[in-house]
Amino acid sequence: MLWGADAAHSSFSNVQKAINYAMTSVFTTGGIRGNKRAVGKFQPRSFNMGISKEAFEKTLGYGNIHPGEDPDLTFRIWEAGFETKLIEDAYVYHKRRIDWNKFYTQVNKFGMVRPILNHWHPESAKITYWFPTLFCFGFIVAIALLVLGELWPISIYVLYFGLLFVHSLMANKNVKVAALSLVAAVIQFVGYGFGFIKNSILIALSNKKPEELFPKLFFKTM
Repeated sequence: MLWGADAAHSSFSNVQKAINYAMTSVFTTGGIRGNKRAVGKFQPRSFNMGISKEAFEKTLGYGNIHPGEDPDLTFRIWEAGFETKLIEDAYVYHKRRIDWNKFYTQVNKFGMVRPILNHWHPESAKITYWFPTLFCFGFIVAIALLVLGELWPISIYVLYFGLLFVHSLMANKNVKVAALSLVAAVIQFVGYGFGFIKNSILIALSNKKPEELFPKLFFKTM
């Protein structure tokens, strides 16, 4: 399987550029959406990949989960013994959600399906998937400690957001996009983090199959 990296086209709106930054930056997602300097092996996405007929037929193609159909297929391709390769300069200008509500819905669903993928493919589970959830709970704790007069926890968040702003400014050459990147990052962490922890708990406590627990995340089969 071959695939390329995400990128933002110059014609995109400032919000779309900010969302693209939040979803591709090494400081938010670890750069796993097509960056050779990523923290982990990239899981190809169907909007910019080519797959051999042999691999597609052996894995039976896409499952009925959505979203999450791309990494699910990738894991099954790896499990079947096939390899994937990143073509770093084969960019796809992936048009992101056009407003914050739609973006939140998208990343919340991403968070909701990851525990299902971890359940199906235990070898794919990583501690990094917990980071958005830990980020959110850590921020709540930092605010509580700030009220009690403890400054250092919230200072860590201030420094982190300062780093994001500067990095986005360098990447996008636009102050407004850099500022909106902070909004996008928060929405991404909150949406993904709470979707992830909620479904992780439900899967751990239930004997039902994911399809029964979360029917809205699956296409109906005939």
